[in-house]
Amino acid sequence: MNVSRTDRIHGDRPDVTGHRPVRVGVLVTALLTACIAFQLNASMLSPALKSIEDSLGASSAEIGLTQTAFFTSAALFSLFLPRLGDVIGRRKVLAGMLALMAVGCVVAALATSVPMLFVGRVIQGASGPVVPLCLIMLRQEVTEPKKYGTLLGVITAVNGGIAGVDSLAGGYLADNHGFGSVFWAMAVVAVVATVLVATLTPESKVPAADRMDWPGVGLLVVSVGALLIALNEAGKLGAANWTLVGVLVVVSAVAFALFWRTEDRSTHPLVATRHLRQRSTWATLLTTVLTMTGVFAVMNGLIPAFAQDAKAGLGMTAEQSAWWTLTPYALAGLAMGPVAGRLAATYGYGRILRIGLVGAVASVVLMILTMPAHSRVLLLVASVLVGITYAGVANIVLNGLGIVLSPSENPGFLPGLNAGAFNLGAGLSFALLYAVKTAAMPSDPASSTGYTSGMIAGVVILAVAIATSFLIPKPVAAEAHA
Repeated sequence: MNVSRTDRIHGDRPDVTGHRPVRVGVLVTALLTACIAFQLNASMLSPALKSIEDSLGASSAEIGLTQTAFFTSAALFSLFLPRLGDVIGRRKVLAGMLALMAVGCVVAALATSVPMLFVGRVIQGASGPVVPLCLIMLRQEVTEPKKYGTLLGVITAVNGGIAGVDSLAGGYLADNHGFGSVFWAMAVVAVVATVLVATLTPESKVPAADRMDWPGVGLLVVSVGALLIALNEAGKLGAANWTLVGVLVVVSAVAFALFWRTEDRSTHPLVATRHLRQRSTWATLLTTVLTMTGVFAVMNGLIPAFAQDAKAGLGMTAEQSAWWTLTPYALAGLAMGPVAGRLAATYGYGRILRIGLVGAVASVVLMILTMPAHSRVLLLVASVLVGITYAGVANIVLNGLGIVLSPSENPGFLPGLNAGAFNLGAGLSFALLYAVKTAAMPSDPASSTGYTSGMIAGVVILAVAIATSFLIPKPVAAEAHA
């Protein structure tokens, strides 16, 4: 199906774009480099955390807080920077985000204390909505649904990990050159990405968008920020300050109520409340949150912990655990991403999403059933299957739905909120699944009941995500028709 320039976002109002012709290969190279730069910030540091602790004389909790600061910052910037791109130009905003990322990398590389590292990671978090912005910019230039779906998959697949190379490189640099070298490597890639985006991508914006709703931005950031901090605190379980959690939840609710009231009265709202009421918005966001809640802590927490557990699990080292679980998981997702994007555009985003979610449920169930066997091969197989079904299919399609279902007059709002939903779901996942794991922890340390209970909770939540996915409307203009 050929889609005219005025139909690039599924409405009928065109974006303003640069007039120079754009070679898709050059555009994808620039956008892919930007996504790789962001992913390095998110994953390359994981193997270097112990090196940072030793170098700065800090505790694991203090260094963990700097990680939380990065992801929280990324979630909050994601709420409004895509909309700012609609108003002042997406290339300008994306290049600015990448430049800020580079600055944050330099600050972190030069850090001599935890507070300085904290500041650097918060600045790096300004790069939070890199992937949604890249997908919106790609949408402006690639009009054919199948081609866009394929390229969407290529770009989004990187967001699940760069085939494990990012973690391996981070570990090598930290071991041989100190943790600062990891941030310097990130800075170099960020600078390269900034230059490529600034010189090789066209500018685009929404003609009717001329002002930002900064009061709405402030209230939404407070609401989501308070909720994310509350989730992080709740994740500490027995050590959590539950009074603080309660206060933060109340603050979040009040701020959101004020945000809704502000948007109803604003002549240039960040998010028109009529859009928030539509199924294309709330059903998509709810499915994203439920999906992330059901699977994120399974693959990024429970399974690696089980693999390393000397009594209940396989007794692997951290490096062995990564090779047997996270690396094959990332590789499978990377390989499947482009295929999933094309299948979504060909056979329907909703249908492919549900296939991915059902596959993720089946893969986690397989993990649960095979855990008593203590087989590395079975753990590897299950990790690959989750990589294919979640990282390679469900994650890709959910990111795509945020783009293709966003309204033409405000194409940046749903991708931004969806990015926030991914982060919210990740926080909920660790809070809920680990709470179940702790509650079900048996007295026998050799029993895997705690791990399996947490994973069963994840399966139940994924089943609810499958149900809510039926409420997401069909993005007609983004799908090919016979």
